[in-house]
Amino acid sequence: MKYWNLKKIHQSTSDKVSPLPRSITQTFDRFKQELNPHAETDAIEEFRVSRYQTIASIKYLLIIVLAPILVNQISRHFIVGPVIDYVWNTRQPGIFLNASQEERAFIELQRYEEKLHFEILIGKFPNISNDLITQKIKNQALTITQEYVKESINALKNILADLISIIMIYFLILTGRRELYILKSFINELIYGLSDTAKAFLIILCTDIFVGFHSPHGWEVILEIILRHFGLPESRDFIFLFISTFPVILDTIFKYWIFRYLNRVSPSAVATYHSMNE
Repeated sequence: MKYWNLKKIHQSTSDKVSPLPRSITQTFDRFKQELNPHAETDAIEEFRVSRYQTIASIKYLLIIVLAPILVNQISRHFIVGPVIDYVWNTRQPGIFLNASQEERAFIELQRYEEKLHFEILIGKFPNISNDLITQKIKNQALTITQEYVKESINALKNILADLISIIMIYFLILTGRRELYILKSFINELIYGLSDTAKAFLIILCTDIFVGFHSPHGWEVILEIILRHFGLPESRDFIFLFISTFPVILDTIFKYWIFRYLNRVSPSAVATYHSMNE
C-alpha cells in the first residue's frame, strides 16, 4: 500500500507541464472523472494517498525541526557546556575572542564613565571622592569583563552544539530520503495548489522582505546576531559586502523560478504578480 502511494505521488509530481493553461486541463480532467464509472473508488483512494502524504510530511517536518533543537540543547548543557567551562576555567585563555568584543567593552566602559561624571555634575553625588569614583569605574570594568567572558564561552558552546545539530540534520536527511521526497511533493502540491492571488502575494511578500531595497538594515541586524552567536568579528566590510551581493542573488533566483517554472505551470499567477507589483 505504501509503495503504491509513493508511486502515485511520484507520478503526480513528475508529470510533464501541459502546453495548455492549467485551469483548462484541470477542468477537462474533472469532467473525465465525473464520467468515469469508478470515480468514487478513485476519489476514496486519492483521499487516502493525500492523507498519507500529509501525515507523513507533518511527522517528518516535526522530526527534522524538533530533533536537532533537542539535541542542540542537550549537548550544550550536558556535554559541550561542562567541557568548555572546565577548559576555560583551567587554562583561562583570555576575555575576548575578537577585536569587536573588545571594542564594544571599551565603549560600554566609556559610556559608564561619562554617565557617572554627568551625574556628579548635576549634583546626584555631591560629596563623592576621587577614590570612590575610581572604585566605581573599576567595579563596572569587572562587571563588563564577566559579561564578555560569559559571551565568549557561550560562543564556543554555540559553535560545537550547532555543529552537532548540523550532523543530526544530515543524518536525518540521509536516512529519511523517502520521507524527504514525500515532504517535497507535499510542499509542491501545497504551493502550486494556491490561488493565483495567493501565489502573487507570497512572492511579493518574500521579495520585499528578503530582497527588497528597503531591507539592508534588517540584514545588518541579522548578520550581527549571527556573528555574535558564533563569536566571530563583526567586520563592517564583510557585512556591507554581504548585503550588496546576497539579496541580488536571491532576487535572481526568484526571477529564474518565476520564468522557469511558475510561468509554465501557472501563467495567470505570473500575470497577477506583475499586476500587483506595479
